[in-house]
Amino acid sequence: MTKKRKHQEDFQKVKLKVGKKKPKLENATDTTFKTKAIHIPEQLKEDGVLPTQNRKLNIKDLLSQMHHYSPGVKHNALLGLKDLLSQYPFVIDAHLSNIISEVAAVFTDKDSGVRGAAVHLLQLLASKVRAEQIAPFFPLVSAHLSSAMTHISEGIQEDSLKVLDVLLEAYPALLTDRSSILLKNFVELISHQQLSKRLKSREKLSWMLSVNPSRRVTSQQWRLNVLTRLKKFLQAVVDGSSEIEDEGLQEQKDSPHSVRNPICISWKLHANNQQHIQLFQNGGLRPKSNSSFRLRSLASVMDSAEKGLSSAENLKGFIEIIIPLLIECWIEASPAQSAPILGNLLESESQQLMQQVLSIIHLLWKLTKRHDETYKMELWLRMNYLVDFKHHFMRHFPYSLQETVKHKKKDSCKGNRYCMTSSNSVDHLLLNLTLCDIMVSLASTSTLQTDSSWLDMIRKYVTDTLQDGSRLNSKQVNRLLGVTWRLMQIQQNKVATEPLIKAVYTLYQQRNLLFPVRTLLLKFFSRVYQKEDSRTQRIRSRSKVLSRWLAGLPQQLALLGLRNPELSNQLIDIIHSAASRSNKELLQSLQATAARIYDPLEGTLVLLPAEAQRRLVQLVYFLPCLPASLLACLSRCCIMGRMSSELAATLIGILRMRSSFAGWKCQVQDNSVNDVDYFSFLFSTLIGFSREELSSLQGIRGKPHISQTQLSPVRLYLTDLDQFLHHWAVTEMICHSLSTIPSQSQCFDILQTGICKYLVGLVVIPDSTAGSVLCAINKLLDQACILSETLHKFLASCCYSLLYFLLTLDKEDAEHVQKRDMLWGSCISALALLPRLLRLMLQSLQVSRICREELPVVAQLLRLLMQHGQLRSHMITNEFLVQQIIKDIMTLKSGEVQEQWLTDLHYCFNIYLASHPQGPGPMNAVY
Repeated sequence: MTKKRKHQEDFQKVKLKVGKKKPKLENATDTTFKTKAIHIPEQLKEDGVLPTQNRKLNIKDLLSQMHHYSPGVKHNALLGLKDLLSQYPFVIDAHLSNIISEVAAVFTDKDSGVRGAAVHLLQLLASKVRAEQIAPFFPLVSAHLSSAMTHISEGIQEDSLKVLDVLLEAYPALLTDRSSILLKNFVELISHQQLSKRLKSREKLSWMLSVNPSRRVTSQQWRLNVLTRLKKFLQAVVDGSSEIEDEGLQEQKDSPHSVRNPICISWKLHANNQQHIQLFQNGGLRPKSNSSFRLRSLASVMDSAEKGLSSAENLKGFIEIIIPLLIECWIEASPAQSAPILGNLLESESQQLMQQVLSIIHLLWKLTKRHDETYKMELWLRMNYLVDFKHHFMRHFPYSLQETVKHKKKDSCKGNRYCMTSSNSVDHLLLNLTLCDIMVSLASTSTLQTDSSWLDMIRKYVTDTLQDGSRLNSKQVNRLLGVTWRLMQIQQNKVATEPLIKAVYTLYQQRNLLFPVRTLLLKFFSRVYQKEDSRTQRIRSRSKVLSRWLAGLPQQLALLGLRNPELSNQLIDIIHSAASRSNKELLQSLQATAARIYDPLEGTLVLLPAEAQRRLVQLVYFLPCLPASLLACLSRCCIMGRMSSELAATLIGILRMRSSFAGWKCQVQDNSVNDVDYFSFLFSTLIGFSREELSSLQGIRGKPHISQTQLSPVRLYLTDLDQFLHHWAVTEMICHSLSTIPSQSQCFDILQTGICKYLVGLVVIPDSTAGSVLCAINKLLDQACILSETLHKFLASCCYSLLYFLLTLDKEDAEHVQKRDMLWGSCISALALLPRLLRLMLQSLQVSRICREELPVVAQLLRLLMQHGQLRSHMITNEFLVQQIIKDIMTLKSGEVQEQWLTDLHYCFNIYLASHPQGPGPMNAVY
């Protein structure tokens, strides 16, 4: 009884009363919570304004229909997406992830219409989405593509090739990053695995071509479709690798960097230690390292499966799989053994298949050349595949295409032994050249005797093709020249190489060659010449054909003119390279053609752009002789303004280096520039106008072209500002060249004689010519120089004419105002250096002969001369003359109100001359 009572005490029931709340338990959980609404008005508003297509469906509606079970709904959804994205391209950026995932998912759809619509939509996306935008989603696209290529359905496999075409065209780099998976898919499309019966250990698997009778196309046509895509894929791999050499005319692997970046050097800055020139071995291309260690590329860190064909191991494995399959395809398409040797005719489809087979092998060969151990790879290829290639490929070489002749065109094929049209001959030619390229890559100098039989066949075919005279496109010529170059490297004796060079020269001599073809031929000859010139003198054997080609380049350059500037640039580069190597034949031809190249009116120099002009000016340095006629042409080129003043200064500097006044310690060339001809060039360029032009100027009268005064017999012809600035820049270089001549007094006498002979007596002189003459006089004048009275009077007249022109110049005339500083400086310097010149000019100021309008100009000139510090002492010496001029002016102005300019003249005379201040004053005249 006691225990029961205790038990009840432990678990007593709480009695609740009516109307009272139930008390909370101690361990009760509080389940109350508060909520707040989240308002996103813009996002909510978006659903209402999404663009729609003609069926009033927006992007979300269309994407949701992609999961429908009905093929018709999915097909309409894809068409709607294409329509919507065409009209509103901005929708793509906002929904790219969903669009890509939905479109890629239907690559393997059972309905062909859905797959076709997906391909068309993918084409639209490829044209509007950049590679960097689609890159994050490309693994998904690649996975669906791989699934479609390996699908059991033949229709899906066929449509997967269309998807592959779109991706190869738009995103080749992204597709080739997954080459290891896609290459296996290509193999599985045309073959299947089987255990090799030849091996007892059944570990190695071999592949054999598969035949599927249920396909809509023949087995050969299906393989052609697959191999065409495989060739495009491998081409994308090759294009994406910068290390791979291009076939034909690229440099060999020992010098892959053929682009040279010249260093621009300013010799003035270098002479003043303001520019440092750093020189490198190999012409500054790249400093050479003698270390035997090589840095490991990032590709070597990745897994072999990720590296794809960039791994030598993976490349070898793929070659071992694909080459036997390609050989089987070749055997099926090749002509039968009983075919006549004369024709070796191929059906069009067979020829296309064989072309794809050879193109794939050629691309694989190129991929092998980017690995470090190229020689070992070539040896491995030769050891494994040369026998099969000789047996199957060279058995019916060369191949030609059999044309299906229609009855209407039966007569047109008569007399054609190969029965081909010109369009078909392109195909068979490329087929044969690709085969030649593959085969010669397996040969070398050490195997020449072993391979002589089939190498002779290739050499004969190449020679005949080059000499045939048919029109070839750039792709064929590139492949043809690549084979020719390889043959020349295998057998380097003159007996073997001279016929090949002669055959190429035969093609080069054809007229109306396409520009890419002409470019390839020029590169080939240039490369052959450089290779020949790099040999030592002891083993060098000059090719007569090559010498003939070089000798014809200057004439071609002169005839080409401005018709093709790019081709002219290539010719100039080759000529410059050969001239710098002192090629005798080229220099002789360049000397004979120089007058046409440097003709000032229609020569190549004045027609081509600035960069080409610079290279042509540099060629002047290499000319064996510079006769007077050529120097006259060069002088006209300098002063006509059809090349820049900097380039004209460069030309003047080159001629100075070729003259006997260059200061060489040893005589470089005998009689290259005659001294008389050199001075004639300098004087003609200094004048800036020819004798005929100066004669034609004498008949010009009045403004705005002529500035004249009654106090000077010299009238100024006002040149254009551009012509004046160009002439002045050239004058500075001429003055520098004259100042470097050792005997300054004799140089001054020659200049004085030229001025008196050709300029004195002229009534009209260009303002730039007058300024240039004064500038040259200032530069050459020293104590030993004696000026004739005739030259004194001429210079005095020029000085006053120039000063009068400057003082009467309208400030609003912006063109001539820019001449002021240069002309004023040359006049003041001449008057300061030659006191006699100042006196003659003052004596010529006979104010009684001038009109009243010119009096203020004379007064302003006197005031400025008195104020100028450099002329102060000379003006004091001529105080009487100045005083007499002022008296004459006062006499003419007597009885009139004294104007301000006359008051200023009296003031300056009293300040600077009447009081005779000693030494130059602190003030210079500013006009």
